[in-house]
Amino acid sequence: MAEAEATIFAAMPLVAEREASDAAALDALLTGARAPFVVRGLAAQWPLVQAGLRSSREARAYLLERARAVPFSVSIGAPIHDGRMFYDAEMEMNFSTGRGKLEDIFGGIDSNETRADPPTVYLSSIDVPTHFDGIEDDNRVDLGARDPLVSLWIGTATRIAAHNDFPDNLACCVAGRRRFTLFPPDQFRNLYLGPIDNTPAGRAVSMVDFHAPDFALHPRFADALKHAQLAELEPGDALFIPSMWWHHVEGLAPFNILLNYWWRDTPRFLGQPQDALNHAILAIRDLPDHDKAIWQSLFEHYVFNNGPQTMDHIPAGARGVLDPLDAGSAGRLRAFLLRTLNR
Repeated sequence: MAEAEATIFAAMPLVAEREASDAAALDALLTGARAPFVVRGLAAQWPLVQAGLRSSREARAYLLERARAVPFSVSIGAPIHDGRMFYDAEMEMNFSTGRGKLEDIFGGIDSNETRADPPTVYLSSIDVPTHFDGIEDDNRVDLGARDPLVSLWIGTATRIAAHNDFPDNLACCVAGRRRFTLFPPDQFRNLYLGPIDNTPAGRAVSMVDFHAPDFALHPRFADALKHAQLAELEPGDALFIPSMWWHHVEGLAPFNILLNYWWRDTPRFLGQPQDALNHAILAIRDLPDHDKAIWQSLFEHYVFNNGPQTMDHIPAGARGVLDPLDAGSAGRLRAFLLRTLNR
């Protein structure tokens, strides 16, 4: 570990640890939670965790036995990048992507396992129900009434730049070790985010190299570090990451598996806020300042400070999308937007 990197991580406070003896206790911890926490051993009894504790090859064999005959997407990085899945000097991705059979991908990991400089192999955000049989049933956390997306993240040692996600996230370390560096949502200004339309995995990422931070180029990163928290997970441990918290993720072992649950407390028929941001950039950002100020006021009125003053003067039943959205009105609004965007 480089001296600068060691200093950064050594100074960080650890994410708080909580206990959850059963599903009800976990539900109580998750309900309304807006700060991260770790639950040690939450998934310790999973068959996949136990296989990984015996060996990484047993963990891969467990997955292969249950994999469906569908192609898997994989990213491959050169050893020179030390597992960092990021941009190159031309702001293109420094890794290549492809699709293949899981047995062939794992065969490549097997053949490189003893090399001093193996290539980086990373299978990200694998939808479990469409790619595996039985994994979700035999290795699961009871999240009660929540209806999560369940994903696997499999790979060699990796470094994934700090980013955030809209859903809440429960991330379970299944094999290997994971290190998460977390920042509150308001630290986006201090993380020096890259493009939002050219990203490694669909979300804007911090341009700061956490293993070699350049404080001359990124001076506000020092302020971000004052708000950082650290979580290091062993097999079976779980980390709750609230919606919009920034997280830098490292797979620290030669082979690592993470299973995570994503869910939102709002109905799925509601849109994605990132889409609204993209549309605002298209439609509003480059207007003259006077016009932008008008639209800012309208957004405050209809979106951020919406209340009775926005609609009480309109007869009930005639308020359209000013009323709380339901599946029907959300669908009509989505259809209207699609028509207008396709003009």
